[in-house]
Amino acid sequence: MTASKQPVPARWAIAFLVLLALALQASTAQDTFTVRDAYTKYEYMVPMRDGVKLFTAVYVPKDTTKTYPILMTRSPYSSGPYGTTMYPAWTGNLRSKFFREGYVMVYQDVRGRYMSEGEFADVRPYKPNKKGPKDIDESSDTYDTIDWLIKNVPRTNGRVGISGVSYPGFYTSMSAIDAHPALKAVSPQAPVSKWFDRDDFFHNGALMLPHAFNFFASFGWPRPNPKSEPDRRFDHGTPDEYKFFLELGPVANAEAKYFKGQVSFWTEITKNGVWNDFWEARNILPHMKNIKPAVMVVGGWFDMENLFGALHLYEAIENQSPGTTNTLVMGPWSHGQWDFGTEGDALGVIRFGSKLNEFFLDSLEAPFFRYYLKGEGSPKTPEAAVFLTGTNEWRMLESWPPKNLQNRSLYLHPGGKLSFDPPVAGTPAYDEYVSDPAKPVPYTSEIHHWYNPAFPVEDQRFASRRPDVLVYASDVLGEDLTVAGPLMCSLFVSTSGTDSDWIVKVIDVYPDNTPNPMKNPQGIKLGGYEQLVRGDVIRGKFRNSLAKPEPSVPNSVTPVKLELLDVFHTFKKGHRVMVHIQSSWFPQIDRNPQTFVDIFTAKESDFQKATQRVYHTAQYPTHITLGVLK
Repeated sequence: MTASKQPVPARWAIAFLVLLALALQASTAQDTFTVRDAYTKYEYMVPMRDGVKLFTAVYVPKDTTKTYPILMTRSPYSSGPYGTTMYPAWTGNLRSKFFREGYVMVYQDVRGRYMSEGEFADVRPYKPNKKGPKDIDESSDTYDTIDWLIKNVPRTNGRVGISGVSYPGFYTSMSAIDAHPALKAVSPQAPVSKWFDRDDFFHNGALMLPHAFNFFASFGWPRPNPKSEPDRRFDHGTPDEYKFFLELGPVANAEAKYFKGQVSFWTEITKNGVWNDFWEARNILPHMKNIKPAVMVVGGWFDMENLFGALHLYEAIENQSPGTTNTLVMGPWSHGQWDFGTEGDALGVIRFGSKLNEFFLDSLEAPFFRYYLKGEGSPKTPEAAVFLTGTNEWRMLESWPPKNLQNRSLYLHPGGKLSFDPPVAGTPAYDEYVSDPAKPVPYTSEIHHWYNPAFPVEDQRFASRRPDVLVYASDVLGEDLTVAGPLMCSLFVSTSGTDSDWIVKVIDVYPDNTPNPMKNPQGIKLGGYEQLVRGDVIRGKFRNSLAKPEPSVPNSVTPVKLELLDVFHTFKKGHRVMVHIQSSWFPQIDRNPQTFVDIFTAKESDFQKATQRVYHTAQYPTHITLGVLK
C-alpha cells in the first residue's frame, strides 16, 4: 500500500509518532544541561564580623561575556555536595531553572551547622541594638556574607536575592531585616516565624508531637566539630506513629528514654511550656520593620507546619513596612510541595489541576527574581496570587484577605444540624462525649511514622464514626459558598476535668454520586467524601492567655475562642458543610491529661477520662464565623 492510500487512522498514528519523537528529542536535548558543564564551583569559608567562618558553596557561570546576580539560600540542612569537584545532579528538576537562566548560585551552611564554624542556635533571636562585633544574629551573618560575596566573587552585577523553604525561610526573613544594600529581593517560603503560637511545634499551646519529636530526634544533637555527614536518622522501630507515641506515654518519657539532655533545644522547650521571654525573643514578626528588599512570601493552604508563618509574615510586613513591595502566593500545597519538582498538582487523591508548580515558578517566582536582580521583564506582581480550592483556579487579588467579604455565622443545632440560623429559646442545651486519653482520636487513617502530609485534605469518615467526635452538617447547598480568610470559632463548652483540648475541623462533604478519581491505587470512594478543609486545636488552659494558663472549672459552661487559619475555598452547589468537634487528634497533637498540669512533667496518673459538653442554645450559641465572598 502506498503512503497516499493509507487509511486515515494510520496517517494519524504516524503523525503522532513523529511528534512524540520530536518531543522526546527536545526533552532529551533540554536534559543535556548539567550544572557541571555550565558552572564552576568554588567553596569558601566566609568570615563573619566576630571571626567565625561560614562554609559557602558558590556556583559561577562559565560564560564570561556578562555579569550575573547572586541568588542565595542559607540553610541548617547542608549545602552539599561538598568538594569543588562535586556538583548537584539537577537536570529535569524545576529548581534547576535558576541555574539555566544564569545566576551566581550560593548555598551556605548557617553558623554551627555542617561545615560552618561557630555555635548553632535554633531560631537565633534578632538583636536590634548591636554594640560590637560580638553581637551577631542571622541578620548580621547574612549582611556579612553578602558584603564578602560581592567583593570577592567574580562577575557579579552587585544585586543579591535570597530564598528558602521552611527553616531556610526563617533565614530568608531574617536577611530582610537591616538588609545589606545589595539585597534587592527575598522570598521567604513556608517560613518559621513564631513557634509557640501556631507555627511548627505548638498550636495555641498544644504540642504538635510528631513535628517536635521527630525533628529533634534527628536534628540538633551536639556537633563538636564541623562535619559533612548527614544528620542521624531516628529508628522508630515501627511504621505506625500512633502506636509509637501511644507506647511512649507521657511526653516526659521522650527526654528520659531518647534525648537524655543531649538535645539542648528540646530541653529548653520542656522548661518553657508557656509563652514567655524565651519565646518572645524568637518571634520574628515584630521585627519586620523598614524592610527594603522586595518580598514574595509563599505558602501552602494545606501546610500544617508553617501556614501560620506565611500568612502572618505577609501580614507583619504589610502592617509594619507599608511601602515595601510585598506579594503573597498561596497554593494548594502541603509543606514545601511547590518545591518538589512537578508534584504540586494533587494531595492524596484530591487533584487541583495540572502543572501548578510550573505556573508558580514560571509565572510568579522566576519573573520576580528576574526583574529585581536582572532588571528584565515587568515589575508588576499581584498583591496576592492565591489558589481557590473547590473550584481549583488561581485568583490575582488586590488584597488578602479580599475586601468584599461578608461575615456569616454557622450555628450548631441538636441532631447534628449546622445552619446559618441561630438557635432559638427552648433548644436542647448540649451534646456530649467522653474523651479518653488512653484511646485518643487519630488525626489520620493512614499508617505513618512521621506525619501524613495529605491529611489536611483527608477523608474524615473514619473520624465521623467515632463516639468521641461530634458531627454537625448543613443541608445540601443550593448555590456555591466561597469562604476566604480566617474562620473564628466561638465555642461554649464544659469539661468534667480541669483542662481539655478543643479541636474544630471544617469539612467539605461531596455528593454521593461524585465519580472516583482516575488515578486511585487505594480505591478511595469520592462519593460522600468528607474532605478536611481546615482544622486546629486550642489547649483549654490557654484559652485566655498563652502566658498565663488557668484551669477549667469542672462542669461549668466556658466560652472558648479558636481562630482557624485562613482558607480560600468554595463549597460547591450540591455539597454540604460539616463541622467536627473533638478533644484529641493523636499523635498530631500530644494527649492532654485533662488535668491542669505542665505537659512536660505530667505523669501517667495525671491522665484521666473527661466528659465534654458542647452547648448550642440561644444563650450559649456555639458557632463559626466565616468570611463569605460576595
